[in-house]
Amino acid sequence: MTVLMGQDLPLERPDATGRAALFVPTAAIKGDVLEAVRMGAAIVGYGNHDRTLTIYYESNRFNEANLVKWEQKARKAFERLAENLPTVSKMISKPENFEQVGYISNKGILIRRMEKLRNWLEKSDALDTGPASETIDFAPPPPPKKIVAE
Repeated sequence: MTVLMGQDLPLERPDATGRAALFVPTAAIKGDVLEAVRMGAAIVGYGNHDRTLTIYYESNRFNEANLVKWEQKARKAFERLAENLPTVSKMISKPENFEQVGYISNKGILIRRMEKLRNWLEKSDALDTGPASETIDFAPPPPPKKIVAE
């Protein structure tokens, strides 16, 4: 089985201005890995020099209202990855468990293989949470409020 990774698969942890890869599980994913990641999860990560992948994932395990859509989950996982925040929702995996479908940065998402993402979400019974297009732009954070002394 051939697993497709982008020729420009990010090979180190991105900072806040960098980008990471978006992944979906392959048909050959090991059962224990899939059980940890959970169905319908958004999976982001990067390649390591030893040919493994470091992935962070978000499956909205606790049913938070702000993590209903797949792209919201992807953004949350990317923020944890870029800021190296402590989490149990990460792992180092063999590349045959996942295939790359696009990229994510603090500016948005670019999906290169929408059919693979839709297949993953359909298999997870979460197709309605998927993105409507291949590109998703993130709104910039609001500017800091100006403090006016009275």
